Amino acid sequence: MKTAISLPDQLFKRAEEYAAMQSLSRSQLYTQALEAYLDTNSHAAITALLNDVYATEDESLNSEFEELAFEVLRAQERVD
Repeated sequence: MKTAISLPDQLFKRAEEYAAMQSLSRSQLYTQALEAYLDTNSHAAITALLNDVYATEDESLNSEFEELAFEVLRAQERVD
């Protein structure tokens, strides 16, 4: 999909230089950068939500739910 965005001149220049050094098109560079940003922040959001759940010290959490949550955390550690 084509889109138009506005960037500060200096950031645009740095991005152009980096793309040239890496033999990437502008589209490839911005796609990779956006994917990395979204991947990083979605993991952070999951961790923050889990931290909120466990911070409440809610005794209603059962052992099955806790084990599933730990599985998610272990899987995340393998990805990172």
